Amino acid sequence: MDENEPSIETSRTTKPSKTGKMSLQQAIDLGEYRPEYLTNFAEWHTLSTYIQFQMIRQALEIRHRQLITQYAELNNVLDLRNKPHVQEAMKNVEKQLRMFEQDREELFVRYSNLMADE
Repeated sequence: MDENEPSIETSRTTKPSKTGKMSLQQAIDLGEYRPEYLTNFAEWHTLSTYIQFQMIRQALEIRHRQLITQYAELNNVLDLRNKPHVQEAMKNVEKQLRMFEQDREELFVRYSNLMADE
């Protein structure tokens, strides 16, 4: 084994992070874009409408990338016609993509109205 490669032993000795709570930025980085959820973070209420919208846009981009990647991974399954469960999963991702697009449009309209009123 090469000494530069991480060993199993070293990965076991790493300590998990001490914080059990998720931060606002972590939620955004994981693709959470719904303001209803983001309002649970105290920091969210200190941000201007413009910054809130920019964070939502960042999360939207991440979530879209996640859904497209998930769809591509399912689509690359060999001999798809013999795997109805994979086809069903693809339909579910397609449904999520449609809902995502609707959410994105609604958020753009909502925040453009909020910023116009400021």
